[in-house]
Amino acid sequence: QVQLVESGGGLVQPGGSLRLSCAAAGSIFRVNAMGWYRQGPGKQRELVASISSGGTTNYADAVKGRFTISRDNAKNTVYLQMNSLNPEDAAVYYCQANAASRSSGIEYGYWGQGTQVTVSS
Repeated sequence: QVQLVESGGGLVQPGGSLRLSCAAAGSIFRVNAMGWYRQGPGKQRELVASISSGGTTNYADAVKGRFTISRDNAKNTVYLQMNSLNPEDAAVYYCQANAASRSSGIEYGYWGQGTQVTVSS
């Protein structure tokens, strides 16, 4: 089994920064693409950014130039550096990863538990 453990959410003032982390844990055979999604109040979950195992990145238009996704393959960890945060960025942020466990070798999509990001003065 594969678990995703997130950290780094919290309260930040407009214009501030936060860094989210998500580590894949368990009996891991392979971690492929990883990404971050968010869901604001009354909104659908949306893709924020994704990164392939080779480092190719993709960003939602709303966060381009402000957010940076990166990963450490040796640690099976993905990061989201968020700068110039504004109230519209407030949401629960979810980590997502496509990974295969050692027991099955079959790739599935996994989700983290979510971490709250609040942007308020």
